[in-house]
Amino acid sequence: MSWSIKLFRVKGIEIRVHLTFILILIWAASRWGVTMKGGPAGALYGILVILLLFVCVTIHELAHSLTAMRFGIKVRNITLLPIGGISQMEEMPKKPSEELRMSLAGPLSNFIIAAVLLLLSVPLNLQAGLSAAGLSRVLGALSWEGLLVYLITANIMLGLFNLLPAFPMDGGRVLRSLLAMRMDHAKATAAAAAAGQGLAWVMGFVGVLSGAWTLVIIAVFIYLGAAQEGRMVEVKNVLGELRVRQAMTTKCQALSPDAPLSDAVDLILHGFQTVFPVLEEGRLAGILTEADLVSAMKHQGLEVAVKMAMRTDVPTVDPDGSLFEAQQLMAEKRVRALPVVKGGRLVGLLTPQDVSEAYLFLSLKPDLLAKT
Repeated sequence: MSWSIKLFRVKGIEIRVHLTFILILIWAASRWGVTMKGGPAGALYGILVILLLFVCVTIHELAHSLTAMRFGIKVRNITLLPIGGISQMEEMPKKPSEELRMSLAGPLSNFIIAAVLLLLSVPLNLQAGLSAAGLSRVLGALSWEGLLVYLITANIMLGLFNLLPAFPMDGGRVLRSLLAMRMDHAKATAAAAAAGQGLAWVMGFVGVLSGAWTLVIIAVFIYLGAAQEGRMVEVKNVLGELRVRQAMTTKCQALSPDAPLSDAVDLILHGFQTVFPVLEEGRLAGILTEADLVSAMKHQGLEVAVKMAMRTDVPTVDPDGSLFEAQQLMAEKRVRALPVVKGGRLVGLLTPQDVSEAYLFLSLKPDLLAKT
């Protein structure tokens, strides 16, 4: 994920933090230092609270990731954001029982953390702070007692919130895995997504009536997450077992690294292609996108060589690779095209438009490309 920096690795999983994480630290410092009138000590206390809370979030994501790795799934990284953590996995478990175990691992880790902290509170005689009457008093205090009670409460809430039966929370995946034990995976996803969106409508309605706008924001987050999950599985179901070669563009114009940018402009003006593979002695050297071309024109002019503006770090795909995985790779890397390479030679170009067209026609006629 862009705008993130690496912190450390755990079992080969890269732990990263997004730069926007600074915003929640500033909020915490302001809340405990200014709003609660704690001064500089309160600001440092607020930062400590958030840092410890995100240690718990990291453990939550690691529980998911390490469980997934037991099922042979590669985990790229975990990124910490102001709203929580995101695990980047190459795929989700294929068996419903595996997805169930992986989904439950995160909330379970929060309940275990809360239980351990609760045991620590016994010799410190902090049980009073965990009562309904004591919570309001203790959570507002700048003390070790307040910190411990805050972390216990936060972990319990994190665990319960993530068990809500709605995507993108863990509970949505739990619901899907349970449904998938009795029906097709795509139908199970559709049912779980519909349940999540229904829950979002109820939460949003209650939030509007009660004036709890935070609840409305959460409802919007749940609704969009459920819709996105349902859409992704629908696309995967339609594209099915299609290969890249069945959708790629084979007749694409290529450029030489030493050609002037004006050649690319001519090709764009006289055709529909806006991304060009750059070939050197028949082998892929990079690609030139319309955005790269416009940027170079503004700063360097039209006569500069293509090699001065092209991208060289673009991922490639094999013609026999999965079309759905290629589409996910384009989205993840935020590239406008993927060169299709076989034996070191360019054999085609895959664009989002190619994937969209394949999806559109296959939605209407599923067996259209079955024999290609």
